[in-house]
Amino acid sequence: MKKPYVKNIGIEGVQPPEKVCNDPKCPWHGEIRIHGFLFKGVVVKARAQKTVVVQWERYHYLPKYDRYEVRKTRVLAHNPPCINAKEGDIVLIGETRPLSKEKHFVVIQVLKRAEENK
Repeated sequence: MKKPYVKNIGIEGVQPPEKVCNDPKCPWHGEIRIHGFLFKGVVVKARAQKTVVVQWERYHYLPKYDRYEVRKTRVLAHNPPCINAKEGDIVLIGETRPLSKEKHFVVIQVLKRAEENK
């Protein structure tokens, strides 16, 4: 049996998905290259087709009050069918060329699946 082609995306410690897809915007089976920043975040919304909203928190220093505040960052990311991230999953996303008006990231790997509470 012939093994499907999975390209090396150049990120150490990241395992390719077990499923195979024919999505041209998939970093593993398509033509998209990962360059720039990598972020780890939580999938907040996964309603749109092949798109997820990923959110992570960061600290911002306020010199007037000599304290930090928590700020949240939300970005749209392409969700290939071979990865198929759901709401509540912790994912690793990478920066790529603009895929649409607001999508500049792609899901590389699901680090932890959300628990099914049904």
